[in-house]
Amino acid sequence: MGDGKGRYRGAGNGLPRESRLAGWLRRRSRETEPDDSGREDLLLAVAAAGLPLAPAAHPVAYRCSCERIGCPTPGRHPVSFAWQTQSTTDPAQIRRWAQGDPEANFVTATGMVHDVLDVPLEAGRAALARLLEQDVEVGPVAEVGGDGEDARALFFTQTRGTPEDEDEWWPCELDCHPETMAEHPGLRWHCRGSYVLLPPSRLPADHAVTWVRGPEHALPEPLTLLGALTDACARYAGGRGQEEEAWPLHR
Repeated sequence: MGDGKGRYRGAGNGLPRESRLAGWLRRRSRETEPDDSGREDLLLAVAAAGLPLAPAAHPVAYRCSCERIGCPTPGRHPVSFAWQTQSTTDPAQIRRWAQGDPEANFVTATGMVHDVLDVPLEAGRAALARLLEQDVEVGPVAEVGGDGEDARALFFTQTRGTPEDEDEWWPCELDCHPETMAEHPGLRWHCRGSYVLLPPSRLPADHAVTWVRGPEHALPEPLTLLGALTDACARYAGGRGQEEEAWPLHR
């Protein structure tokens, strides 16, 4: 209430009332903070499915929390260079990571328990519809939001080989690296030595990584999905006027 001199009396404590503008800004700040409810449960569900996790960087506006000047993949890379050995399914460790840095993204290391077939989002959605229509067993599927080639669909499968069976796997260098997404519009096969971001990771420009089909779905054999995914990638590349192979094995 005014005191006749253009001032407001304190709300019973002698202090000036908060201005309308300050109150509005405070409410807006609360409204725009990310809703992390269920984040820890999502991460623990991935671990329960046997997929190893490791903490990753997160976006800070359009920059990366790693503070590397000109980071080429803001919010998309692991925090530690030792992410492969650091990856774990231990619930206690995952809780410590999640609670210690509530903004951290998480990656899962591929090629140990599972692989990931990574395709352009438009091609992935078309392939998923086709696979489900044909009653093919499809495992977990995630979508990576973004613009252009940054928008991807991730199909989680059984791994094509393990370190115990050296003749049955080959390193991810024969496919391509997580940082070269825009250079390869076709299918990328993440195996040993690679990783992908896990839901509910946040990306710059309010994009995110989200589940379409969660980790409760059993991992399928990769070859059961490969035909539909390569066909969808070829149609996607053709529709963009490209002649590049959907899966460039010669690289």
